Amino acid sequence: MRHRSAVVVSIAVIGALSLSACGSRGEKKSGDGNNAGSSTTVTIGVDAPLTGDLSALGLGIRNSVELAAKQANEKNEVPGIKFQIKALDDTAKPAPGQQNATQLVADKDVLGVVGPLNSSVAQSMQQIFNDANLVQISPANTGVALSQGEKWASGEKARPFKSYFRTATTDAVQGPFAAQFLVKDAKKTKVFLIDDQKTYGAGLAATFKGEFTKQGGQIVGEEHVNPDDRDFAAVVTKVKSSGAEAVYYGGEYPAAGPLSLQLKEAGVNIPLMGGDGIQSGDFIKLNPKSQGDYATAVGLPVEELPTAAKFIADYKSAGYKDAYETYGGYSYDSAWAIIQGVKAVVTANGGKLPTDARAKIVEAVQKVSFEGVTGKVSFDEFGDTTNKQLTVYAVKDGKWAVEKSGTFNG
Repeated sequence: MRHRSAVVVSIAVIGALSLSACGSRGEKKSGDGNNAGSSTTVTIGVDAPLTGDLSALGLGIRNSVELAAKQANEKNEVPGIKFQIKALDDTAKPAPGQQNATQLVADKDVLGVVGPLNSSVAQSMQQIFNDANLVQISPANTGVALSQGEKWASGEKARPFKSYFRTATTDAVQGPFAAQFLVKDAKKTKVFLIDDQKTYGAGLAATFKGEFTKQGGQIVGEEHVNPDDRDFAAVVTKVKSSGAEAVYYGGEYPAAGPLSLQLKEAGVNIPLMGGDGIQSGDFIKLNPKSQGDYATAVGLPVEELPTAAKFIADYKSAGYKDAYETYGGYSYDSAWAIIQGVKAVVTANGGKLPTDARAKIVEAVQKVSFEGVTGKVSFDEFGDTTNKQLTVYAVKDGKWAVEKSGTFNG
């Protein structure tokens, strides 16, 4: 799905540093004697909304990538390599995202980028990264066309950019999974469909609609809103007179929260359901009457995964004041995939980065496979995650609670 000026979080590197095409090289002394000699600093770029309405999600992304870099250094995961991050704020808008992509490409120490949050922002960045052979892994993008091309819905799938990957599954399964849940589990067969006209929201609503009608459901009304809208009186009136049993919203929590609240306050006591863009604690903060609302999210609940227990404990002990939110685990895994790509390239080159490190890391990331925070991390021929599991959450007693987990059966 889903920035202040550049924030550079430096991991300490002892010794004098001098820039090279692949990174910052300098002599350092190793306490245990295993890494005597030169060390290279590799920067992992981060692009996310660090300010603005979606900053809760963006800060969780940044912090989780920073945690991965710190732990890679502590473990000496890649001998001779030290990792740091360079986090840039895209404010959830394409233009700043494009500028950030250009800035990250220009920094020769950057050998991989985690982000962005928003699919619309990713569209503005992909060509820039691909032209520079700089690997990009999003923990949150779900727009299908980003990896499978604009004609994917007709069955004509073609990967547009070999440098683009993601650890989040796509709307091709998220929207239909929600549709099946509403019909089969929640027993809602009349839905009012609303989207915010953005790449993520419109795409999610479209895939939901296709499966919902296939399941025998009826779309009793459709409306498009502006993502910056906060007064939904006209839409509420239409929903109220439509006979809808639920509202499905393609968009994000800054608008979804007020929309749901205004529906409830107008006496339209039906659930609002959305995708991972609304599955944030801030949705509940914006909507004290959100009890019974639903959201899907990619993957299984991080809190319930044995592989995630250490991440959650480590994130807490690191003292971050911002929650890791929906995409924390996926951000950590995205960063770790880049780290593993660097490791493979360095190992194959006798312990040093080659001059064409960026291109080789793109190839190495395509082949990575490991047990991450969110489960098995690997990528298919489109750069999409091979993990297709999803979860439906419901607001219960002021918190998102797991309602159902599984995979979409198309």
